[in-house]
Amino acid sequence: MSNIIIGGTIAIDNVSTPNAEAKNLLGGSAAYASLAASYYTKPAHLVGVVGHDYPEEHLEMLESHGVDLSGVERSDSESFTWTGEYHENMNDRTTHRVGLNVLESWKVQVPDEIADSRIVVPANMSPDNQIEMLDQCTAAEKFVVADTMDLWIEIANERLHEVLQRIDLLVINESEARDFAGTSNLILAGEILLEKGPRYVVIKLGEFGAILFGPDNAIFKFHAWPLREIVDPTGAGDTFLGAMAGYLADLGGVDFSFAQIRDAILRGSILASFTCEDFSTRRLETVTEQEIQQRLDGLKAMSQWD
Repeated sequence: MSNIIIGGTIAIDNVSTPNAEAKNLLGGSAAYASLAASYYTKPAHLVGVVGHDYPEEHLEMLESHGVDLSGVERSDSESFTWTGEYHENMNDRTTHRVGLNVLESWKVQVPDEIADSRIVVPANMSPDNQIEMLDQCTAAEKFVVADTMDLWIEIANERLHEVLQRIDLLVINESEARDFAGTSNLILAGEILLEKGPRYVVIKLGEFGAILFGPDNAIFKFHAWPLREIVDPTGAGDTFLGAMAGYLADLGGVDFSFAQIRDAILRGSILASFTCEDFSTRRLETVTEQEIQQRLDGLKAMSQWD
């Protein structure tokens, strides 16, 4: 049985910020998530599609970190692209162009040899694609971690509810949680989302951390690693998702306690902090185990009191 399979987008990103810009970057939910997962478990099996124009060096980098590309399809069409701009407040961004290209007609294809993975991650992609992926994952016992975005809440709400009935952990950001749950109160939002199907819900709060909701009214709130400078926050949420799932895969099994989910999201938060320190995955590619542990220790120290 394979440890983990991650499906979603693999993109070419063009990003500008108030201080710099960069083009032809590695992007996409599954690309970030699989790289992050590889820090805790190898191989991290990636499922997605790229076009004829996708930079080979990005794929080579993923492979060098222990990401298995046997589930990545190659298309004669152009790759999925995203072009966006971050403003002075890095929480605000403008999307200038989205080129769906290969994604317009893509159907998820999970290779048989990795279909029995026990940790399944349908990352940020359409609910139809998430369901296609789940239908092909064959492990009798598995733990499913899924992400979503406001677009799918608006245009594919019914199908998104189907996804929630089939997952164990939902990861969603603050504004999306409010919209999806129909309330401005995040505590109520977390409880409402739990009622929709998943056993656990994580509401991301960006630079302010996240809130974990679980069975029996269990709640855990933590803050993110404090960064003095944010270069590019693109992919931080996907890094969070992937590192968390990779940590769970390394634990073994599929029945995780609230404490284990808590420990997983702390590690996801730390990996996400590195992603913000440079464009794309440039900083994430160079992170060491010692650096990860130092930030974990620091976060623990900041959260304790007598």
